Amino acid sequence: MSQGLDGTRRPERTGRAWILVPIAWIVAVSVVDVLAPPHIHLGPLLVAAPAITPSFGGPRTVGLVAALAVCAQTAIGVLRDPDELLSANHEAQIIALVLVGVSLVVFCVFRERRARELVQVRYVSEAAQRVVLPPLPQQLGPLRTASLYLAAEAEARIGGDLYAAVRTASGTRLIVGDVRGKGMTAVEDAALLLGAFRVAAHRQASLDELVAYLDRSVCWELMEPGETGRYGETFITAVVVDIPDRDERVRMVSCGHPPPVVLRGGRPLTREARRPAPPLGLGGMATARYDVESFDFEPGDLLLLYTDGITEARDADGAFYPLTRRIAGWDETDCDAFVRRFRSDLLRYVGGRLDDDAAMVVVERPTRGRSRA
Repeated sequence: MSQGLDGTRRPERTGRAWILVPIAWIVAVSVVDVLAPPHIHLGPLLVAAPAITPSFGGPRTVGLVAALAVCAQTAIGVLRDPDELLSANHEAQIIALVLVGVSLVVFCVFRERRARELVQVRYVSEAAQRVVLPPLPQQLGPLRTASLYLAAEAEARIGGDLYAAVRTASGTRLIVGDVRGKGMTAVEDAALLLGAFRVAAHRQASLDELVAYLDRSVCWELMEPGETGRYGETFITAVVVDIPDRDERVRMVSCGHPPPVVLRGGRPLTREARRPAPPLGLGGMATARYDVESFDFEPGDLLLLYTDGITEARDADGAFYPLTRRIAGWDETDCDAFVRRFRSDLLRYVGGRLDDDAAMVVVERPTRGRSRA
């Protein structure tokens, strides 16, 4: 078995079957050229055989087909006219085939080296994702969760969007955020905030104290050494929620982040923060207030926490993805089923490619009859 760039295993039999195509071409061209009138020369068409082989074969396969093409060109000269084998025209055709074959083999060697590098990069990015953004547990107390992360970069698995969940003595706390900027700096900033959240989420007694702690962490830890007076260079929008196990009211602090949406009976309900706080990292510029707000989250509801990479995704005409309008009427009450449908709908809307990273966490509060351990 061979491994493709997407990490999937591909049967070697497929490549072995395709090699029959250039071999058949070599045989056909050789037979026709030998039987053709003396003034017709089809030997130059042999170059097509090694030329198409890199589309399915590696350096060895290309070298084999190129060698067969050179042998066929030599045999044509011998069979048609032994004296023609030494002619300048025939020698030029053989030399051309050799040069083309060697060039294609070199190309395949560099292509395979590049493919191995891409596989290694993807492996490292997947490992980084597992460390920075491990999958959320499917079960968090009485809640069920599902997550979605779509990186804008083709070879990336993680960017500046983040999410995490922590169980406390009385419920579940979650954070979904978006780091300003892109690239490895954004990944590092996301990792720092997630680490601070996981450490403090079960220690801070109240939600506003937790958010204040996270803001201080961003203000001091994300600045470059010696830049103690430069607040605001890096900031992170985030929404932090506390979902009690025995209460159907969700407590929330929004720091400049898109509002949560509750899907209830196919009807999306946007939960806008009446008094949103500034993004994390801007607390050093002014005295920030972290007002805790609340809303209903009943059995059978789905709670959607997401980043602006979703609501700012554009279609071919440049129109933003209308989240609440698209999901209106969806009757999924299972978070996994919702995420699968949502992913397909979003990618179909944008034509398969996003301009920005996008993340979503879906929390399900099952009804008593559907509660799973």
